[in-house]
Amino acid sequence: MTQSNTQIRWQAIVARYATPDTWRSIWQIINSAVPFIVLWAAMALSLRVGFWLTLLLSIPTAGFMVRMFIIFHDCCHGSFFKDHRANEITGNLLGLLVLTPFYQWKRDHSIHHATAGDLDRRGTGDVLTLTVREYIALPWYKRFGYRILRNPLILFTVGSFIDFVILQRFPTPSAGRRERTNVIWTNVTLTAIIISLCNIVGWQTFLLVEIPILLIATSAGVWLFYVQHNFEGTYWARHDQWEFFKAGVTGSSFYKLPAVLNWFTGNIGYHHIHHLSPKIPNYKLQWAYKENPLFQIPPLTFPKSLKSLGYRLWDEEKNMLVGFNVLRNYRSKST
Repeated sequence: MTQSNTQIRWQAIVARYATPDTWRSIWQIINSAVPFIVLWAAMALSLRVGFWLTLLLSIPTAGFMVRMFIIFHDCCHGSFFKDHRANEITGNLLGLLVLTPFYQWKRDHSIHHATAGDLDRRGTGDVLTLTVREYIALPWYKRFGYRILRNPLILFTVGSFIDFVILQRFPTPSAGRRERTNVIWTNVTLTAIIISLCNIVGWQTFLLVEIPILLIATSAGVWLFYVQHNFEGTYWARHDQWEFFKAGVTGSSFYKLPAVLNWFTGNIGYHHIHHLSPKIPNYKLQWAYKENPLFQIPPLTFPKSLKSLGYRLWDEEKNMLVGFNVLRNYRSKST
């Protein structure tokens, strides 16, 4: 089959799944947001028993926050409801629960989809990845900063927390008027909600409930986003050689997760299909995979995904992700 025939085939296939079911979408909001709110309240009450119970409850609560973020994410793509306005309203409301301004994240994430795997268009909506030569050319303090940023003990803990809790409170330099206004609206509304909750349960209780949830949910979310593009065999290319289909199928993983984790993560493990067509709602990604051999690529299992923790740079000579240990070879070549 020629490349053009393959392109026509996959485009026709994904189009069959790119229609949301209104009632299924509504039910997904109910079975995600309602349990989250109930569990949040249960966590506040559990402090009377002991903080150990609060921490235990924070795990499923964070799971529902991740699930709400996937719905928010679908709304950003306009794939959760047929009606454009319904996606915007739902996305903005869920954005308050997941601490993310809708229009700014929508813009940045759309750029990510259009540029994923393109070495010449990195920098928006991505986890920063430098090439080996770019890293070597940096002054020492920028290399030090990059090492901190890409350290798993930072990236998947305080780094993730800071991104959602602090950095999302500010518009990006390239944000337009709508994005900037939305960031302000989100911040003002969040402030009002937090003040109200602190008045109801007390600021100590609020922090003891909210911080564990955010630490777990943001860490899991950033890990999912990271591992679905930073894995053995992923795809990067310079713009003149970059291909959208390869970036989707080869540069995005099929992260095989247990059924319960697939549910909490809104099937985002089928990331290769999502990148081919972000208009497919999350609850149809699994169908697209099962019904079409074209999309049944080798899975990235959890044990294999752990290798991603060691990847730091893109080696253009070897056309692969590498760790900092490869720098020894480059230094020996230069001398």
